Amino acid sequence: MNECFKAVHYERKTGPGLYPVKRFGPENAKKVRAFHASFPEYSVTPLAKLDNLAKALGVANVYVKDESYRFGLNAFKVLGGSYTIGNYLAQKLGKDISELPFNVLSSEEVRKQIGEVTFVTATDGNHGRGIAWTANRLAQKSVVYMPKGSALERLNNIKALGADASITDLNYDDAVRLANSNAEKYGWVMVQDTAWDGYEDIPGWIMEGYTTMAAEAVEQLGNVKPTHIFLQAGVGAMSGGITGFFADLYGDEDRPIITIVEPNKADCIYRSAEANDGKPHFVKGDMNTIMAGLACGEPCTIGWNVLHDHADNFVSMPDYVAAEGMRVLGNPLPGDDRVISGESGAATLGFVAEVMRNQSLDWLRKQLKLDENSRVLCFSTEGDTDKENYRRIVWDGLHPSF
Repeated sequence: MNECFKAVHYERKTGPGLYPVKRFGPENAKKVRAFHASFPEYSVTPLAKLDNLAKALGVANVYVKDESYRFGLNAFKVLGGSYTIGNYLAQKLGKDISELPFNVLSSEEVRKQIGEVTFVTATDGNHGRGIAWTANRLAQKSVVYMPKGSALERLNNIKALGADASITDLNYDDAVRLANSNAEKYGWVMVQDTAWDGYEDIPGWIMEGYTTMAAEAVEQLGNVKPTHIFLQAGVGAMSGGITGFFADLYGDEDRPIITIVEPNKADCIYRSAEANDGKPHFVKGDMNTIMAGLACGEPCTIGWNVLHDHADNFVSMPDYVAAEGMRVLGNPLPGDDRVISGESGAATLGFVAEVMRNQSLDWLRKQLKLDENSRVLCFSTEGDTDKENYRRIVWDGLHPSF
């Protein structure tokens, strides 16, 4: 396919009747973060303030939340998976998750009450690693199905945590269907952020889990309010949860401009926005983008509902933009922090850099209202989770920007 930039702008919606976002807001995020903080591995991930990059791009500030430090797993996904498994087990015990910090949930007494549970998921790597890690820490089992083309490094990282993991010959969405089918067949619990009618409790918990990184970022920003937030989307669960957080924090009239970015080859959120009928729309077939974590063709219904009512811009972009972001973050200007960011993690910063530097995209820069007064917040959702491909892009110049 011919790769290009496509964008849809929604006029800001306000008033009653919008999809509710209270569950993703700062108040509930306190409970979510308290659960995460109960794990010994928890620490607040860095917020890189890239002043010299901001000056070079012609904006006021650039902030990048660096999730490569999350729980030692090199990606943010464990936030959603761990909180969901915690909620599921709390439900089995008839308790609220606030009563079950890690030291209680991992106790032999609680394990005897719960019995053995097998959690199953489909993932390109990061989510599955988070599920396997949490199941391992709680002495439970996990099964992970990965779509075709997944990196062996990611598979081996999941297996190292005790999961029964394999790379299938299916695309992501069909791997989800396999996980669902086997969950029903064997009595496993599916932990997936793809939501559909009848399967929304677990994806909703996953989205809530992601709000920890938004709450941390706001705390780290102090008195600085971003004017622009850029979020990458696969099924739209992370972007929906973070959008919901900021919509609840500031209100829709005063919240930052929120832009969702996706690869051309897997742009189901963009296509849903473009259709402008309020319904989710799908991408079929192989989605061989370098942004493996975003290679999803079917939107999460909850995430899409949040984004439809509370996001401003939806962008479909070429793969080279993510590669550009990886190189920019990995080779900082003097005085700026270095951020090791993978293909999906660097998508948003790469997009901002390309829009601000490429004169042929002036139309898009104006649509996004990016200028010298803009305070930009991005989330680098993963580090170099596929180290071999990271080096091919950053060292060898794979997917050049010219």
